[in-house]
Amino acid sequence: MPLQIPPSVIIDGTLYTLLIFSVITWTIIVFKAWQFRQNNRNNERYLLVFWDAPNLEAAEILPPSLARGPKANIAQRGFAWLADLKQTGGAALKYRGEPEALLEQALRIQTQQELRTMESGLTMLASIGSTAPFVGLFGTVLGIMNALQDISKSGSASLDVVAGPIGDALIATAIGIAVAVPAVLAYNYFVKRAKQHRVGLENFADGFLHIAFNSDAHARK
Repeated sequence: MPLQIPPSVIIDGTLYTLLIFSVITWTIIVFKAWQFRQNNRNNERYLLVFWDAPNLEAAEILPPSLARGPKANIAQRGFAWLADLKQTGGAALKYRGEPEALLEQALRIQTQQELRTMESGLTMLASIGSTAPFVGLFGTVLGIMNALQDISKSGSASLDVVAGPIGDALIATAIGIAVAVPAVLAYNYFVKRAKQHRVGLENFADGFLHIAFNSDAHARK
């Protein structure tokens, strides 16, 4: 005989699922808000000291307390590439080609890594925002079916008997919507912030590439 799961267990499982969704959503929201704020502060602090440095050598040896954040990581990747190029004399196969193009590729790879870090967790917000209402609706449908079965067994279909169970079943849909709305709003907000960060990181990478191969930079090496 197949195992039959009571509808009440499925309904409770639906509500607990929505609760887990809500906890995940707010955890991601709090963490991403902190992450974006820290990145902004670190980027602004690093840009001030980086562009005030007299040359690349001085910018490379900035204190670790200042060399933090996505833009600092991009710069460090560029410094490491230039140091490796100078040390090997460009003899390795990975340095075959135009140095400017190769450095640009290295900076672009690091930029993409920083962007992936900033965009981590956003897919989960999008998934919760799109699925939570359906999970709530699923619980509501099961709740209504269970209520109708109980009503049919009681033999009474008065408004007092019907309204209570049906109203309780609709709570699942309301909870699903309540979980989805913050997830969708947070997703849209953080996606916009990530696009703004993308522009800033790409501009910084372009600026680093420009000064890495100009005549003044070479003259100081």
